[in-house]
Amino acid sequence: QNSMDSMHIVISGLYLQNVGISSDRKFMHFTYSGRTKVISNTVDGFMTTFASDISDDYTKTFVKNIVDTDQWSLSVWPKLEYQQLYSDAWRMLRDYYYDPNMGNVHWDAVYERYQSLVTRCGRREELDDVLAQMASELSALHVFVYGGEYNDPLHGYGSLRRANEIASFGVSMERSIEWSGYVIKDIPETDPDFNPLDGKMMYSPLSDKTLKLSGQSGLKPGDVIVGVNGEGVMSVPDIHMLLRGMSGRSVRLEVLRINSRSTFSIANRRKMTENYVSEPLIAVPLSPGKSENLRYAAWEWKTRKNAKDLAKQNGFTVGYMHLRSMSGAEGEDSFVRGFYPDFDKQGLIIDVRHNHGGNIDSWLLDVIQRKAWMYWQGRATNITTGGLGWDEQFAFRGHIVVLIDEKTSSDGEGFSRGVSELGLGKLVGTRTWGGGIWLSSDNVLVDGGIATAPEYGTYNGQFGWGLGIEQMGVNPDIVVDNNPRKTFDGTDEQLERAISVLKEWLEAEPIVMPKNPGQHKDMSLNKNAEGCPAFPSK
Repeated sequence: QNSMDSMHIVISGLYLQNVGISSDRKFMHFTYSGRTKVISNTVDGFMTTFASDISDDYTKTFVKNIVDTDQWSLSVWPKLEYQQLYSDAWRMLRDYYYDPNMGNVHWDAVYERYQSLVTRCGRREELDDVLAQMASELSALHVFVYGGEYNDPLHGYGSLRRANEIASFGVSMERSIEWSGYVIKDIPETDPDFNPLDGKMMYSPLSDKTLKLSGQSGLKPGDVIVGVNGEGVMSVPDIHMLLRGMSGRSVRLEVLRINSRSTFSIANRRKMTENYVSEPLIAVPLSPGKSENLRYAAWEWKTRKNAKDLAKQNGFTVGYMHLRSMSGAEGEDSFVRGFYPDFDKQGLIIDVRHNHGGNIDSWLLDVIQRKAWMYWQGRATNITTGGLGWDEQFAFRGHIVVLIDEKTSSDGEGFSRGVSELGLGKLVGTRTWGGGIWLSSDNVLVDGGIATAPEYGTYNGQFGWGLGIEQMGVNPDIVVDNNPRKTFDGTDEQLERAISVLKEWLEAEPIVMPKNPGQHKDMSLNKNAEGCPAFPSK
């Protein structure tokens, strides 16, 4: 027969984690709930083993062929392993790099040039330096050296790492001698229409939205933190020293509510000054990563509101989205959240500043290239009253500006180049990073590290290899370099210029709905139809 029946192997109480085959293909291994079992890679070995294992008395037979992985150990001679890692990295760059001529670099000579340095490496980090120098001979922007097995003082234990992690309340604070504490300057807020975001709440631990769940009142800018877990914040150089290892754990704060409403009666507060008294507050600080994400999301929402306010002041409507990356669900979701609610606006700002790449540029370009070619109108509804607008549905009819900067990289640059080449919009900002040869990061070394090889060359008829991006970056149509001081003070000159560009563009090329054809065709029978054979004679 040319077919076979499948048999599902289910061992009650255990779950399958991994399946593999030996390099000589004589044995198979299965890992169930952390226990690895090795069997002969034959029909008899397979059936004999699992026929007994799936019986009611599977525990007695399963344990017979368990590998004692707890006693496994591996001895590695670092000096020799470093030589292997270097040779493998050099070889895989040779075999994976998109140009078989290696950009006319004498690759064999490169190997010899840096090999003598490998014998001097005493740490894995030093080998990374050698690998980076060797790979940099290609002058390709998508060569990254990272990963591998490094000496870790925390021995890889997450609990030790968290114990040394500096927690955060996700707010901006300023040390104040006058108030003997830290004055809250700003509490980040994210888009209320998308919170929770991807199933996760994004609020500051000190915000009212967080604290009201525990029956407490949130703090406001101007309030003061004077103590953490019974210790005065002025007794240490920085308040964050009292938050080491406190991510996700409850801490007791002493706060002066200068601008916020008190949770407690006056009897439960401790007098600090003649006019203000402190009161306790229980909060749960964030990890550094979550705090960074909160601040980033707050900046995105603030910039979006700013863009809409500026457009309103200038007499037109605009949509705004910021894309942190072009990677998977994160990039796709950001585009969907930003584009579809505002597809009918007169202008659209796509912000790819600080975008660190990915591979969804073709999908984004496909969506914004859609054209409206016909329009819908019912008896009482149209696009302005909640009805259908046009076909192709969700086609953007307005003008597009893309914001770029020196940290726009990889697929963020590819998208920007596509917008320019396809005539979809204008680029505002500064010249981008300059990585136009793409990669898949699959040339991994034996210890899990990598010296990535740019594997996929890009080109077209106008720019040739690298689309004019590689080593050069994408130049904006309008150069605007944000002043660091003004940026710190809250002014976004690149965004403001994008608004002015859209205003001028709309004045020159207004975006309006085409007029309907007017009165409908008269479909009634009248005297002009008397000559028609179908018209009844008198």
